[in-house]
Amino acid sequence: MAVAKKDQERANYAWMYGVQARKDDRERVVPDFWREHAEAWLQGFDGVALDGADKPKAVGAEMEAEVDDAAVARGGT
Repeated sequence: MAVAKKDQERANYAWMYGVQARKDDRERVVPDFWREHAEAWLQGFDGVALDGADKPKAVGAEMEAEVDDAAVARGGT
C-alpha cells in the first residue's frame, strides 16, 4: 500500500515523539495531536522499530570509534 510522503513523514514524527515520551517517563497515552498516527506513536513508545523489526540495529563498536575519531579530529563540532 502506497503512503503519501507527507503522511509517512508525520508517522515517523509520531514514532519519534512516542520514543521520547517513554524516555521522559510519561504515561502510555497517545496525545490528541497524534491521534491520527496513534499506532506509530505507540510503536515508538513500546520500542518497536519503525520498519517493523523487533529491535533497532545496534551501531557497531568500529563505527562508534570512527565517528568519535572524526569528531575529535575536527574539534568536536
